[in-house]
Amino acid sequence: MSDELNYVDWFRHSSPYINAHRGKTFVILIPGEAAECEHFSSIIHDLALLDSLGIRLVLVQGARPQIDRVLSKGEQLNQLGGEYRVTPQEQLLNVIQASAAVRVQLEAQLSMGLSNTPMAGARLKVCSGNYVIARPLGVVEGIDYGHSGEVRRIDTEAIFRLLEDDNMVLLPHLGFSPTGEVFNLKSEDVAVQAAVQLKADKLVIFSEEEGIFTRDGELYSELLTKDAEEILQSQTLSSNTHASLSACVMAVRQNVPRAHLISYNINGGLIRELFTREGSGTMIDEDSYEQLRPANIDDVGGMMALLAPLEEKGALVRRSRELLENEIDRFIVIERDGAIVACAALYPFESENAGELACLAVSPNYRGENRGERLLKGIEQAAKELKLTQVFLLTTRTAHWFIEHGFSETSLEQLPAQKKALYNYQRNSKIFAKSL
Repeated sequence: MSDELNYVDWFRHSSPYINAHRGKTFVILIPGEAAECEHFSSIIHDLALLDSLGIRLVLVQGARPQIDRVLSKGEQLNQLGGEYRVTPQEQLLNVIQASAAVRVQLEAQLSMGLSNTPMAGARLKVCSGNYVIARPLGVVEGIDYGHSGEVRRIDTEAIFRLLEDDNMVLLPHLGFSPTGEVFNLKSEDVAVQAAVQLKADKLVIFSEEEGIFTRDGELYSELLTKDAEEILQSQTLSSNTHASLSACVMAVRQNVPRAHLISYNINGGLIRELFTREGSGTMIDEDSYEQLRPANIDDVGGMMALLAPLEEKGALVRRSRELLENEIDRFIVIERDGAIVACAALYPFESENAGELACLAVSPNYRGENRGERLLKGIEQAAKELKLTQVFLLTTRTAHWFIEHGFSETSLEQLPAQKKALYNYQRNSKIFAKSL
Protein backbone atom coordinates (compact mmCIF):
# COMPACT_ATOMS: atom_id res chain seq x y z
CA MET A 1 0.00 0.00 0.00
CA SER A 2 2.87 2.41 0.82
CA ASP A 3 4.27 1.99 -2.72
CA GLU A 4 0.85 2.78 -4.18
CA LEU A 5 0.54 5.88 -2.01
CA ASN A 6 4.03 7.00 -3.02
CA TYR A 7 3.05 6.58 -6.66
CA VAL A 8 -0.16 8.57 -6.18
CA ASP A 9 1.74 11.30 -4.35
CA TRP A 10 4.38 11.47 -7.13
CA PHE A 11 1.70 11.56 -9.82
CA ARG A 12 -0.11 14.42 -8.10
CA HIS A 13 3.11 16.41 -7.76
CA SER A 14 3.99 15.81 -11.42
CA SER A 15 0.74 17.37 -12.69
CA PRO A 16 2.10 20.96 -12.80
CA TYR A 17 4.91 19.76 -15.06
CA ILE A 18 2.51 17.79 -17.25
CA ASN A 19 0.42 20.92 -17.75
CA ALA A 20 3.48 23.10 -18.31
CA HIS A 21 5.01 20.77 -20.94
CA ARG A 22 1.86 20.03 -22.94
CA GLY A 23 2.12 21.42 -26.48
CA LYS A 24 5.79 22.33 -26.08
CA THR A 25 8.54 21.30 -28.50
CA PHE A 26 11.49 19.32 -27.17
CA VAL A 27 14.57 18.41 -29.20
CA ILE A 28 16.17 15.27 -27.75
CA LEU A 29 19.61 14.01 -28.78
CA ILE A 30 20.01 10.23 -28.60
CA PRO A 31 23.69 9.43 -29.21
CA GLY A 32 24.81 6.11 -30.63
CA GLU A 33 26.00 5.06 -27.18
CA ALA A 34 22.46 5.37 -25.82
CA ALA A 35 21.15 3.05 -28.53
CA GLU A 36 23.44 0.34 -27.14
CA CYS A 37 22.87 0.87 -23.40
CA GLU A 38 20.88 -1.53 -21.24
CA HIS A 39 18.12 1.03 -20.64
CA PHE A 40 17.51 1.85 -24.31
CA SER A 41 14.08 0.22 -24.35
CA SER A 42 13.13 2.24 -21.26
CA ILE A 43 14.19 5.43 -23.03
CA ILE A 44 11.87 4.51 -25.89
CA HIS A 45 9.04 3.89 -23.43
CA ASP A 46 9.65 7.28 -21.85
CA LEU A 47 9.58 8.98 -25.27
CA ALA A 48 6.23 7.32 -25.94
CA LEU A 49 4.97 8.66 -22.61
CA LEU A 50 6.08 12.21 -23.50
CA ASP A 51 4.28 11.90 -26.83
CA SER A 52 1.10 10.72 -25.10
CA LEU A 53 1.27 13.77 -22.80
CA GLY A 54 1.09 16.12 -25.77
CA ILE A 55 4.78 17.01 -26.03
CA ARG A 56 6.04 17.54 -29.58
CA LEU A 57 9.25 15.58 -30.05
CA VAL A 58 12.10 16.06 -32.47
CA LEU A 59 14.68 13.29 -32.00
CA VAL A 60 18.26 13.70 -33.20
CA GLN A 61 20.15 10.47 -33.70
CA GLY A 62 23.90 9.96 -33.40
CA ALA A 63 26.00 6.95 -34.40
CA ARG A 64 29.55 7.66 -33.27
CA PRO A 65 30.47 4.23 -31.80
CA GLN A 66 28.71 2.39 -34.60
CA ILE A 67 30.72 4.29 -37.22
CA ASP A 68 33.92 3.62 -35.28
CA ARG A 69 33.22 -0.12 -35.34
CA VAL A 70 32.35 -0.25 -39.03
CA LEU A 71 35.51 1.61 -39.97
CA SER A 72 37.71 -0.48 -37.69
CA LYS A 73 36.35 -3.71 -39.20
CA GLY A 74 37.38 -2.51 -42.62
CA GLU A 75 40.77 -1.49 -41.21
CA GLN A 76 40.00 2.08 -42.15
CA LEU A 77 41.37 4.95 -40.12
CA ASN A 78 39.11 6.96 -37.83
CA GLN A 79 40.63 10.34 -38.57
CA LEU A 80 39.72 13.21 -36.29
CA GLY A 81 40.56 16.79 -37.14
CA GLY A 82 39.87 18.74 -33.95
CA GLU A 83 36.20 18.35 -33.00
CA TYR A 84 35.13 16.77 -36.28
CA ARG A 85 35.65 13.42 -37.95
CA VAL A 86 37.37 13.43 -41.33
CA THR A 87 35.08 11.65 -43.80
CA PRO A 88 36.82 10.86 -47.09
CA GLN A 89 34.75 9.70 -50.08
CA GLU A 90 35.74 6.05 -49.63
CA GLN A 91 34.35 6.00 -46.08
CA LEU A 92 31.06 7.77 -46.76
CA LEU A 93 29.10 4.61 -47.61
CA ASN A 94 30.21 2.95 -44.36
CA VAL A 95 29.15 6.04 -42.40
CA ILE A 96 25.74 6.02 -44.09
CA GLN A 97 25.27 2.31 -43.41
CA ALA A 98 26.15 2.66 -39.71
CA SER A 99 23.82 5.64 -39.35
CA ALA A 100 20.99 3.86 -41.16
CA ALA A 101 21.31 0.84 -38.88
CA VAL A 102 20.81 3.02 -35.79
CA ARG A 103 17.92 4.89 -37.41
CA VAL A 104 16.14 1.63 -38.30
CA GLN A 105 16.71 0.36 -34.76
CA LEU A 106 15.13 3.53 -33.35
CA GLU A 107 12.16 3.37 -35.71
CA ALA A 108 11.62 -0.30 -34.94
CA GLN A 109 11.59 0.34 -31.19
CA LEU A 110 9.22 3.27 -31.61
CA SER A 111 6.87 1.05 -33.62
CA MET A 112 6.38 -1.53 -30.87
CA GLY A 113 2.88 -2.02 -29.56
CA LEU A 114 2.85 -5.28 -27.61
CA SER A 115 0.07 -5.42 -25.05
CA ASN A 116 2.41 -6.40 -22.20
CA THR A 117 4.75 -3.43 -22.68
CA PRO A 118 4.51 0.32 -21.94
CA MET A 119 4.21 0.82 -25.71
CA ALA A 120 0.78 -0.81 -25.83
CA GLY A 121 -1.63 1.38 -27.78
CA ALA A 122 1.00 4.07 -28.43
CA ARG A 123 0.70 4.06 -32.25
CA LEU A 124 3.56 6.48 -32.68
CA LYS A 125 4.09 8.04 -36.08
CA VAL A 126 7.77 8.65 -36.79
CA CYS A 127 8.92 10.67 -39.79
CA SER A 128 12.43 11.07 -41.09
CA GLY A 129 13.72 12.74 -44.24
CA ASN A 130 15.98 15.32 -45.80
CA TYR A 131 15.15 18.06 -43.32
CA VAL A 132 18.77 18.99 -42.54
CA ILE A 133 20.45 21.02 -45.25
CA ALA A 134 24.24 20.94 -44.96
CA ARG A 135 27.41 22.28 -46.50
CA PRO A 136 30.97 20.91 -46.44
CA LEU A 137 33.45 21.92 -43.79
CA GLY A 138 36.03 22.09 -46.56
CA VAL A 139 39.73 22.47 -45.79
CA VAL A 140 40.48 23.83 -42.31
CA GLU A 141 44.07 24.49 -41.23
CA GLY A 142 45.32 22.26 -44.00
CA ILE A 143 42.96 19.36 -43.20
CA ASP A 144 40.51 18.30 -45.92
CA TYR A 145 37.40 17.12 -44.08
CA GLY A 146 35.92 15.49 -47.18
CA HIS A 147 32.27 14.65 -46.61
CA SER A 148 32.17 16.02 -43.08
CA GLY A 149 29.91 19.05 -42.98
CA GLU A 150 28.03 21.56 -40.89
CA VAL A 151 24.37 22.49 -40.69
CA ARG A 152 23.32 25.16 -43.15
CA ARG A 153 19.67 25.26 -42.14
CA ILE A 154 16.81 23.14 -40.87
CA ASP A 155 13.63 22.77 -42.91
CA THR A 156 11.51 24.09 -40.06
CA GLU A 157 8.38 24.54 -42.18
CA ALA A 158 8.27 20.85 -43.10
CA ILE A 159 9.01 19.78 -39.52
CA PHE A 160 6.30 22.03 -38.08
CA ARG A 161 3.74 20.49 -40.45
CA LEU A 162 4.71 17.02 -39.29
CA LEU A 163 4.56 17.98 -35.61
CA GLU A 164 1.14 19.60 -36.05
CA ASP A 165 -0.07 16.31 -37.53
CA ASP A 166 1.02 14.50 -34.33
CA ASN A 167 4.16 13.02 -35.83
CA MET A 168 7.44 12.46 -34.03
CA VAL A 169 10.30 13.71 -36.20
CA LEU A 170 13.63 11.84 -36.38
CA LEU A 171 16.68 13.71 -37.65
CA PRO A 172 19.83 11.69 -38.39
CA HIS A 173 23.30 13.18 -38.14
CA LEU A 174 23.42 13.24 -41.94
CA GLY A 175 22.78 16.38 -43.94
CA PHE A 176 22.06 16.94 -47.61
CA SER A 177 23.16 19.67 -49.96
CA PRO A 178 21.24 21.27 -52.86
CA THR A 179 23.77 19.59 -55.16
CA GLY A 180 22.72 16.13 -53.98
CA GLU A 181 25.68 15.38 -51.73
CA VAL A 182 25.55 13.70 -48.31
CA PHE A 183 27.52 15.07 -45.37
CA ASN A 184 28.42 13.54 -42.03
CA LEU A 185 27.51 16.03 -39.29
CA LYS A 186 28.13 16.24 -35.56
CA SER A 187 24.92 15.12 -33.92
CA GLU A 188 25.36 17.85 -31.28
CA ASP A 189 25.41 20.49 -34.04
CA VAL A 190 22.22 19.08 -35.57
CA ALA A 191 20.52 19.08 -32.16
CA VAL A 192 21.53 22.67 -31.38
CA GLN A 193 20.48 24.02 -34.77
CA ALA A 194 17.19 22.11 -34.66
CA ALA A 195 16.42 23.50 -31.19
CA VAL A 196 17.40 27.04 -32.16
CA GLN A 197 15.69 27.19 -35.56
CA LEU A 198 12.54 25.44 -34.35
CA LYS A 199 12.47 27.76 -31.32
CA ALA A 200 12.18 24.67 -29.14
CA ASP A 201 11.30 24.95 -25.48
CA LYS A 202 13.99 22.48 -24.42
CA LEU A 203 17.08 20.73 -25.69
CA VAL A 204 17.69 17.40 -23.95
CA ILE A 205 20.96 15.53 -24.46
CA PHE A 206 21.53 11.99 -23.26
CA SER A 207 25.10 11.42 -22.12
CA GLU A 208 27.08 8.76 -20.34
CA GLU A 209 27.46 10.72 -17.13
CA GLU A 210 24.60 11.84 -14.91
CA GLY A 211 25.41 15.47 -15.55
CA ILE A 212 28.09 17.94 -14.53
CA PHE A 213 29.81 17.56 -11.18
CA THR A 214 31.71 19.88 -8.87
CA ARG A 215 35.37 19.18 -8.11
CA ASP A 216 34.11 17.56 -4.89
CA GLY A 217 31.94 15.15 -6.83
CA GLU A 218 28.54 16.75 -6.19
CA LEU A 219 26.08 16.95 -9.06
CA TYR A 220 25.03 20.37 -10.28
CA SER A 221 21.25 20.23 -10.61
CA GLU A 222 21.35 23.60 -12.38
CA LEU A 223 24.06 25.63 -14.10
CA LEU A 224 23.84 29.12 -15.49
CA THR A 225 25.50 29.46 -18.88
CA LYS A 226 28.27 31.68 -17.49
CA ASP A 227 29.14 29.03 -14.91
CA ALA A 228 28.98 26.26 -17.51
CA GLU A 229 31.39 28.20 -19.71
CA GLU A 230 33.83 28.49 -16.82
CA ILE A 231 33.64 24.72 -16.28
CA LEU A 232 34.32 24.10 -19.97
CA GLN A 233 37.46 26.20 -19.70
CA SER A 234 38.71 25.14 -16.27
CA GLN A 235 37.79 21.48 -15.80
CA THR A 236 38.88 18.37 -17.62
CA LEU A 237 35.77 16.69 -19.00
CA SER A 238 35.50 13.62 -21.19
CA SER A 239 35.29 14.49 -24.88
CA ASN A 240 31.64 13.43 -25.11
CA THR A 241 30.62 15.34 -21.95
CA HIS A 242 32.51 18.40 -23.15
CA ALA A 243 30.71 18.27 -26.51
CA SER A 244 27.33 17.80 -24.81
CA LEU A 245 27.80 20.66 -22.34
CA SER A 246 29.10 22.93 -25.11
CA ALA A 247 26.00 22.15 -27.16
CA CYS A 248 23.73 22.98 -24.21
CA VAL A 249 25.46 26.32 -23.64
CA MET A 250 25.33 27.16 -27.35
CA ALA A 251 21.61 26.42 -27.52
CA VAL A 252 20.73 28.47 -24.44
CA ARG A 253 22.89 31.36 -25.63
CA GLN A 254 20.74 31.35 -28.79
CA ASN A 255 17.47 31.68 -26.87
CA VAL A 256 16.52 28.05 -26.21
CA PRO A 257 15.05 28.53 -22.70
CA ARG A 258 16.56 25.45 -21.08
CA ALA A 259 18.89 22.58 -21.93
CA HIS A 260 19.29 19.36 -19.97
CA LEU A 261 22.08 16.80 -19.63
CA ILE A 262 20.87 13.43 -18.36
CA SER A 263 22.36 9.96 -18.33
CA TYR A 264 21.19 7.14 -20.55
CA ASN A 265 22.55 4.79 -17.86
CA ILE A 266 19.87 5.85 -15.36
CA ASN A 267 16.53 4.13 -15.83
CA GLY A 268 13.80 6.76 -15.96
CA GLY A 269 16.23 9.67 -15.90
CA LEU A 270 14.29 11.55 -18.58
CA ILE A 271 11.01 11.34 -16.65
CA ARG A 272 12.63 12.32 -13.37
CA GLU A 273 14.34 15.32 -14.95
CA LEU A 274 11.18 16.62 -16.60
CA PHE A 275 8.50 15.78 -14.04
CA THR A 276 10.06 16.11 -10.58
CA ARG A 277 11.44 19.11 -8.72
CA GLU A 278 14.62 17.22 -7.82
CA GLY A 279 15.40 16.22 -11.41
CA SER A 280 17.97 13.67 -12.51
CA GLY A 281 20.71 15.55 -14.31
CA THR A 282 22.04 19.03 -14.91
CA MET A 283 19.90 21.80 -16.35
CA ILE A 284 21.56 24.71 -18.13
CA ASP A 285 19.73 28.01 -18.42
CA GLU A 286 20.45 31.69 -18.86
CA ASP A 287 18.85 32.85 -15.63
CA SER A 288 18.12 30.88 -12.53
CA TYR A 289 14.57 29.55 -12.33
CA GLU A 290 14.89 29.80 -8.56
CA GLN A 291 13.81 33.24 -7.45
CA LEU A 292 14.86 34.98 -4.25
CA ARG A 293 12.14 37.55 -3.55
CA PRO A 294 10.04 39.21 -0.84
CA ALA A 295 7.29 36.95 0.50
CA ASN A 296 3.63 37.70 -0.13
CA ILE A 297 0.38 36.50 1.39
CA ASP A 298 0.04 33.69 -1.18
CA ASP A 299 3.27 32.14 0.14
CA VAL A 300 1.95 31.49 3.65
CA GLY A 301 0.75 27.94 2.96
CA GLY A 302 4.08 26.93 1.44
CA MET A 303 5.99 28.57 4.29
CA MET A 304 3.93 26.73 6.91
CA ALA A 305 4.66 23.40 5.19
CA LEU A 306 8.36 24.28 5.14
CA LEU A 307 8.52 25.41 8.78
CA ALA A 308 6.31 22.74 10.38
CA PRO A 309 8.93 19.91 10.54
CA LEU A 310 11.50 22.27 12.09
CA GLU A 311 8.94 23.51 14.61
CA GLU A 312 8.11 19.89 15.53
CA LYS A 313 11.80 19.25 16.26
CA GLY A 314 12.04 22.39 18.36
CA ALA A 315 14.58 23.99 16.05
CA LEU A 316 12.23 26.93 15.38
CA VAL A 317 9.65 28.72 17.50
CA ARG A 318 6.10 27.89 16.41
CA ARG A 319 4.33 30.48 14.31
CA SER A 320 0.62 30.41 13.59
CA ARG A 321 -0.82 31.16 10.19
CA GLU A 322 -2.23 34.41 11.58
CA LEU A 323 1.20 35.48 12.83
CA LEU A 324 2.84 34.63 9.49
CA GLU A 325 0.18 36.58 7.63
CA ASN A 326 0.65 39.61 9.90
CA GLU A 327 4.44 39.48 9.57
CA ILE A 328 4.68 38.45 5.93
CA ASP A 329 6.45 41.68 4.97
CA ARG A 330 9.36 40.63 7.21
CA PHE A 331 10.08 37.50 5.14
CA ILE A 332 12.01 36.67 2.00
CA VAL A 333 11.61 33.34 0.22
CA ILE A 334 13.28 31.22 -2.44
CA GLU A 335 10.70 29.96 -4.93
CA ARG A 336 11.48 27.01 -7.20
CA ASP A 337 8.96 26.03 -9.86
CA GLY A 338 6.12 27.52 -7.81
CA ALA A 339 7.17 25.89 -4.52
CA ILE A 340 8.61 27.68 -1.49
CA VAL A 341 11.86 25.83 -0.72
CA ALA A 342 13.48 28.29 1.70
CA CYS A 343 12.64 31.36 3.77
CA ALA A 344 14.04 33.79 6.32
CA ALA A 345 12.85 36.89 8.20
CA LEU A 346 14.34 40.18 9.35
CA TYR A 347 12.88 41.99 12.39
CA PRO A 348 14.40 45.48 12.68
CA PHE A 349 15.11 47.30 15.96
CA GLU A 350 15.84 50.63 14.40
CA SER A 351 16.53 52.58 17.58
CA GLU A 352 19.47 50.21 18.28
CA ASN A 353 20.45 50.00 14.56
CA ALA A 354 20.10 46.23 14.76
CA GLY A 355 18.00 43.58 13.11
CA GLU A 356 17.09 40.04 14.13
CA LEU A 357 17.58 37.26 11.59
CA ALA A 358 14.86 34.70 12.33
CA CYS A 359 13.16 31.69 10.87
CA LEU A 360 15.91 30.78 8.39
CA ALA A 361 14.81 27.45 6.93
CA VAL A 362 15.69 25.41 3.84
CA SER A 363 13.71 22.36 2.72
CA PRO A 364 15.67 19.12 3.40
CA ASN A 365 15.36 18.25 -0.31
CA TYR A 366 17.18 21.44 -1.33
CA ARG A 367 20.05 21.71 1.09
CA GLY A 368 23.68 21.68 0.04
CA GLU A 369 23.45 24.16 -2.85
CA ASN A 370 24.11 27.47 -1.03
CA ARG A 371 20.46 28.42 -0.56
CA GLY A 372 21.12 29.25 3.09
CA GLU A 373 23.91 31.59 1.99
CA ARG A 374 21.60 33.24 -0.55
CA LEU A 375 19.00 33.86 2.16
CA LEU A 376 21.63 35.24 4.53
CA LYS A 377 22.92 37.64 1.87
CA GLY A 378 19.35 38.71 1.14
CA ILE A 379 18.70 39.45 4.81
CA GLU A 380 21.99 41.34 5.16
CA GLN A 381 21.16 43.42 2.09
CA ALA A 382 17.71 44.24 3.49
CA ALA A 383 19.33 45.26 6.80
CA LYS A 384 21.78 47.56 5.02
CA GLU A 385 18.93 49.19 3.13
CA LEU A 386 17.35 49.97 6.50
CA LYS A 387 20.67 51.53 7.64
CA LEU A 388 21.12 48.84 10.30
CA THR A 389 24.68 48.18 11.44
CA GLN A 390 24.27 44.76 13.02
CA VAL A 391 22.33 41.53 12.53
CA PHE A 392 21.80 39.17 15.47
CA LEU A 393 20.06 35.83 15.92
CA LEU A 394 19.08 33.26 18.50
CA THR A 395 19.68 29.60 17.74
CA THR A 396 19.70 26.24 19.50
CA ARG A 397 20.94 23.98 16.68
CA THR A 398 22.98 25.72 13.98
CA ALA A 399 25.60 27.73 15.83
CA HIS A 400 28.55 26.41 13.81
CA TRP A 401 26.96 27.32 10.46
CA PHE A 402 26.52 30.93 11.56
CA ILE A 403 30.07 31.10 12.96
CA GLU A 404 31.33 29.92 9.56
CA HIS A 405 29.43 32.81 7.99
CA GLY A 406 30.92 35.57 10.10
CA PHE A 407 28.80 35.59 13.26
CA SER A 408 30.30 35.71 16.75
CA GLU A 409 28.72 34.60 20.00
CA THR A 410 27.53 37.44 22.20
CA SER A 411 25.64 37.87 25.46
CA LEU A 412 22.04 38.52 26.40
CA GLU A 413 23.01 41.98 27.62
CA GLN A 414 23.95 42.97 24.07
CA LEU A 415 20.43 42.38 22.73
CA PRO A 416 18.02 45.29 22.13
CA ALA A 417 15.99 45.94 25.28
CA GLN A 418 12.71 44.84 23.69
CA LYS A 419 14.20 41.53 22.53
CA LYS A 420 15.96 40.98 25.85
CA ALA A 421 12.62 41.23 27.66
CA LEU A 422 11.19 38.46 25.46
CA TYR A 423 14.12 36.05 25.86
CA ASN A 424 12.93 32.49 26.59
CA TYR A 425 15.22 31.06 29.27
CA GLN A 426 13.72 27.57 28.83
CA ARG A 427 14.95 27.38 25.24
CA ASN A 428 18.36 28.62 26.37
CA SER A 429 19.19 29.81 22.86
CA LYS A 430 22.71 30.91 22.03
CA ILE A 431 23.04 34.48 20.74
CA PHE A 432 25.19 35.45 17.78
CA ALA A 433 25.77 38.78 16.07
CA LYS A 434 27.49 40.10 12.96
CA SER A 435 28.46 43.68 12.12
CA LEU A 436 27.51 44.90 8.67
